[in-house]
This record gives sequence, C-alpha cells and structure tokens, in this order.
Amino acid sequence: MSAVASERRSGWVTFAAVVLFGVGFVRVISAISYFKHSIAINNLTQGAFHSDLWAWGVWDVCVAALAVLAGLSLLGGVGFLTPSFGHVVAYVWGVLVIVQGFMLIGQAPWYSAGMIALAVLVIYGLASQPVEGGSP
Repeated sequence: MSAVASERRSGWVTFAAVVLFGVGFVRVISAISYFKHSIAINNLTQGAFHSDLWAWGVWDVCVAALAVLAGLSLLGGVGFLTPSFGHVVAYVWGVLVIVQGFMLIGQAPWYSAGMIALAVLVIYGLASQPVEGGSP
C-alpha cells in the first residue's frame, strides 16, 4: 500500500485527465444534438461540413472517444491503456481540437477560443511533466 501511496500522479496530468473527461462528455451531448438536428446549434453552414449536421455529430463522437480514452489512460488504465499511450492520444486530441477551434472561429468565436485554451493547457500540462508508469 505504501508503494501505491508514494506514486503520486502530477497535478497537471490529473488536470489534463479531468479536462479530457469533461470535454468528452460534453462532446457526446453535443453529438446527440447534432444527430437530432437541433435548432439550438450554431449555424455551421459555413464550416467544414457545411449543413451536414450528422458529419459534425460523427466528428464530435470521435473527439469525445479520443478524450475519454486519453483520460482513462492518463489515470492509469489497464492493458494497452498505459500513461504513455494516454499522453500520445491526449496530444492527438489537443491538436485536433486546436485545428477545429481555428476552423470554427468565425462561426463560434467564444467556443473556439475556450476550446483552444483548454487544448493548449492539456498539451502544456502533459509536456511539462515526464511520462510516469509507461512501459514496465
């Protein structure tokens, strides 16, 4: 038990995992809205997928899956879900979210700025800490 207690995870890594879980669950809710063609969604007809809301829904499901997978890995998952795998997936997630943020900045500036800021914080937090508990 003392070996487990002495292996504390970095605060930045925990922060990144919590942000990834939060964004993942919000993206699932957002994808459900896209799939049902909700009128509460911003007008994204000028965006990358035009008025095909199902494509935006698929995109959000993919981003959500990456976020939850990375969060589980960062918190010390089992099997292939190692912290080093979580770092790689979180970096990929961060890059995708930053690219999407810049793609949507004309349609939803505050949302885009917030998502870019969260992605940058996750990438910074992971890059500033060494990978712990990677390969045995």
